[in-house]
Amino acid sequence: MGVVPAGAAATAVPATTATAVPASTGRPYVLLSCATSIDGYIDDATGERLLLSNAEDMERIDAVRAGCDAILVGAGTIRADDPRLMVRSARLRAARQAAGLPPSPVKVTMTARGLLDPQARFFTVGDAEKVVYCAGPAVDKTTELLSGLATVVDAGDPLDPARVLADLAGRGVQRLMVEGGASVHAQFLTAGLADELHLVVAPFFVGDRRAPRFVGDGAFPWHPGRRARLAEVRQIGDVVLMRYALSERCPDGVPG
Repeated sequence: MGVVPAGAAATAVPATTATAVPASTGRPYVLLSCATSIDGYIDDATGERLLLSNAEDMERIDAVRAGCDAILVGAGTIRADDPRLMVRSARLRAARQAAGLPPSPVKVTMTARGLLDPQARFFTVGDAEKVVYCAGPAVDKTTELLSGLATVVDAGDPLDPARVLADLAGRGVQRLMVEGGASVHAQFLTAGLADELHLVVAPFFVGDRRAPRFVGDGAFPWHPGRRARLAEVRQIGDVVLMRYALSERCPDGVPG
């Protein structure tokens, strides 16, 4: 597939929820999802993936994925975790198909340098549409690298998350789930482009400053003078889910 300029129209992806894109925003509803240790780390400093969630919470995440039109992770997450980004539950996939939707949402990634492995499961597993948002200088290289595997879109230099969202809206994406990593979460948060945050806390400490945290330094719109609204707290086995409303678009209470 070739380069598609950001904002170009494409075949619409049907909405999977009743949450529409208000004309005043012109962008999808953005839900950030992250799990951390008690001391705020999203991984440890070893080469092994740190499991922060549990089976029950993974089922919840699967249901959230099934209710979205697209799932986004950064290129670093693809390199580190090799995620499939698919709806795992056969029941949820069948329900999407019964509604006229593909079994899993569109897969989306962002890359500044185009350092992606065409053999990663992001590209090779499942039939979902794949869209790669790339910094301008790396577009040609990335297009050649991923020929036939994904649509490569020029998202500016440096990468502009607002431009990514505008393009996704043009593709019919109304609800976007952002699953990390830390730099991607920080980009959406510092730009004020997040509507909801699902933050799961695991019952242990990492205690190693070499390990990555949820987000690093930045000028965030939520601070001591402007607190985020806590919409829900839920115990899920041995982890705790905190759902924060980051915009007026986020509903109160437990989502349906």
